[in-house]
Amino acid sequence: MEKIVVRAIVEAPLESVWNCYTQPHHITQWNFADPSWHCPRAENDMRIGGTYKARMEAKDGSAGFDFEAVYSEISVEQSFTYGFGDRNAHVEFEKKEDGTQVTITFEPENINSPELQRNGWQAILNNFKHYTEHEAR
Repeated sequence: MEKIVVRAIVEAPLESVWNCYTQPHHITQWNFADPSWHCPRAENDMRIGGTYKARMEAKDGSAGFDFEAVYSEISVEQSFTYGFGDRNAHVEFEKKEDGTQVTITFEPENINSPELQRNGWQAILNNFKHYTEHEAR
């Protein structure tokens, strides 16, 4: 199956974008696709073989899941790759004139349509963009 790509230009310096994307106290503020959901906890051991863990759940408690991935490549403030289950995702950070472009390329799963998966990952990335530009401290 063809890989899915989502991207956004975040109007913030590369270092700030990297920190907001990788530090758990920031991750919990943006890592959900819909305002009726939240990310109550996150852990990030950012090293080769280290584990990223995030809990995503509906605010009303009706649904939730744990996302866990293991890092296989890391270039600080440039990119990283992690595996989750039998799939991988690669995240790139690139300085642009108007900010920092974040590009996520991931292998889709077989349960939900590629469009639904693309929309979900893009919604999370858009949430990240908004948080980093307007709320991060």
